[in-house]
Amino acid sequence: MLDSATTVARVEDILSHHQGMEGALLPILHAIQAEFGHVPQVALPVVAKALNISGAEAHGVMSFYHDFREAPAGRHVLKLCRAEACQAVGADRVAAHARKVLGLDWHETSKDGAVTLEPIFCLGLCACGPAAIVDGKLVGRVDEAKIDALIGALS
Repeated sequence: MLDSATTVARVEDILSHHQGMEGALLPILHAIQAEFGHVPQVALPVVAKALNISGAEAHGVMSFYHDFREAPAGRHVLKLCRAEACQAVGADRVAAHARKVLGLDWHETSKDGAVTLEPIFCLGLCACGPAAIVDGKLVGRVDEAKIDALIGALS
C-alpha cells in the first residue's frame, strides 16, 4: 500500500502526461486506475484541481462509470452481462447462482481477495448469451455448471 504522498506524486505524473488534452478527465481516471488498480480517494482532489473542476464533479464522473473502482479488485474479476439479450436467455438465473456460490453482491470482493464480482452491460456476445468476462477473457453460453467451473478455476 502506497502512502498518500507517493500516490499524489504518481497522480501528478499522470496529470502531466495529459496536460493540455481536451476532455482529459476520463483518460486521466483510466490512467490512474491502470496505475493503481483503482482510483484512490486521495487522487480525486488532485485531479479536480488540475482540471479546474469541483471535487464533486470528479467524484460524480468516477462513480457514474461502473468500470472505475474505489478499492482494488480481487486477483480475479468475474463480470456477468446484465444486458437485455443475455437476460432473455437466462442471465438473471446465472447471476443469482454466481452471487449465491460466491457469497457476494455486485461490486464486492471475496474476503480472501480472490474474486471480484461485477455487472457489465453488454459484451457484444448477444448470440452466445448469457455472456461473461473472466480476467479479460470472453466466455459465452454461461450456465450454472459453467459458472461453477469458472469459480472453481479462480479459487
